[in-house]
Amino acid sequence: MSSATRNRRSTHVRTAHVFAALGDSTRLSLVSRLSRDGPASISALTAGTGITRQAVSKHLEVLEQSGLVRGSRRGRERLWEFRRGPVDDAREQLARISAQWDDAIERLRALVEE
Repeated sequence: MSSATRNRRSTHVRTAHVFAALGDSTRLSLVSRLSRDGPASISALTAGTGITRQAVSKHLEVLEQSGLVRGSRRGRERLWEFRRGPVDDAREQLARISAQWDDAIERLRALVEE
């Protein structure tokens, strides 16, 4: 297997993990909040949501495994921050797929018009 093939496969796997992580509405909400408001503690993320700290912690673990968030210690607290890179990679992957479909539709149009 070539290096380029391995890289594409690796990118596809990472992108699949991003989509899987964002497929849950709670995790999508957490990512949205962190991307909008900046780093936050679990206490801040659970305030007013009705979701337990334990549940948010588990969701953040999934998001961290997909690379969407990163936790760092600040004193006794752990702050979570959004990481844009995996979303940008997913967006690029979707753009490539869209371009492939555009090309296929254009070829079909040209064939039908002949």
